[in-house]
Amino acid sequence: MTDASTRASEAAESLRAATGVDHFDIALILGSGWGGAADLIGEEVASVPAADLPGFDAHAVAGHSAEMRALRTEDGRHVLVLGARQHYYQVRDAGKVAHAVRMAAAAGCTQLVITNGCGSTRPEVGPGSVVLMADHINATGATPLEGATFVDMTQTYSPRLRDLALAIDPELPSGVYIQFSGPQYETPAEVRMATTLGADLVGMSTALEAIAAREAGLEILGLSLVTNLAAGIGGENLNHQEVLDVGSSSGPRISRLLADIVEGMR
Repeated sequence: MTDASTRASEAAESLRAATGVDHFDIALILGSGWGGAADLIGEEVASVPAADLPGFDAHAVAGHSAEMRALRTEDGRHVLVLGARQHYYQVRDAGKVAHAVRMAAAAGCTQLVITNGCGSTRPEVGPGSVVLMADHINATGATPLEGATFVDMTQTYSPRLRDLALAIDPELPSGVYIQFSGPQYETPAEVRMATTLGADLVGMSTALEAIAAREAGLEILGLSLVTNLAAGIGGENLNHQEVLDVGSSSGPRISRLLADIVEGMR
């Protein structure tokens, strides 16, 4: 067992003790704007400050929760909401970024929904749009994997779960997400580069978490909320308050969408 898996197992044991839930089924990472979905998915069984679990630090990014929440759906499944998302720009350690995903897998989860707020390189997919992640580009120069760990990334984002999401909302566009390291927003030149590489969405999360989830064998669904047009696309300066404002205004609609998707996941 590697050091990372040992730490994940220790965190999972602490999570079980704190929540009283022996086995979780689905994990959710709720990015900017997505937090309200938890209240629609099921009854809260327990809530644990992330900093109380091994391997997590206190969280301070506006728009993100610092709690791990245990939910129970009407049909008896247990959903783990992974609060205190540890962004790469905060910790500069891909292993720490992946820790929550690895804990979820150690706690029994077999499915993971990753959400985020992001910029769009496509003017027709503007703020408030939800995009199904079809693939990603990892532009951080980092990975949570160590040594000769060769993980297949061919179908990172589950076609089956994407079909489920499209059955609920057939109008959802698909796109490729690129993760930059942040915390600065991308320059217009970097956005042009990303577009040339095939990216439709730009952000500062998700790819490293997805790599760890693939290593753990989780089935992944990725959903992005477009909070702004990327630098040089819309002509406006970028700021985090814009991200929060679009997340707030879109929250009820996208939360209902995510809750409906989770209801259909098996």
